[in-house]
Amino acid sequence: MKPSAVRPLAIAGAAVLALIVFFIARSVAGDLVVKSGSSNQTISAVAVVLTVVVAGLLGWGLLALLEKVTAKGRTIWTVIAVVFLLLSLLGPLGGTDTGTKVSLALLHLLVGAVIITGFTRAPRTG
Repeated sequence: MKPSAVRPLAIAGAAVLALIVFFIARSVAGDLVVKSGSSNQTISAVAVVLTVVVAGLLGWGLLALLEKVTAKGRTIWTVIAVVFLLLSLLGPLGGTDTGTKVSLALLHLLVGAVIITGFTRAPRTG
């Protein structure tokens, strides 16, 4: 597989897996609702996909930059990505019930694992 194809495939794979988990979670736990300021917001499938794609593209951009400016780019990026993944786990705490909190935490962990693994295991481009 071409090195240039691995990272977009990691983002796409993370998005597909996140959708699968999202629909399973909704069938088990009901709507995923989070506190948003003084109101509640229901998480949609579109929001899940957009969040994965935006996070993946931002991560890819940072990784590409780090790979250009330092020989330890992947290592530095991996540390940053793991820290952001751990910080992202604070988000699910805004869930209005336990099912939402667990489902969102699983989504975060799944997407993080797929993107981090996919990006760091991609062949070097040169």
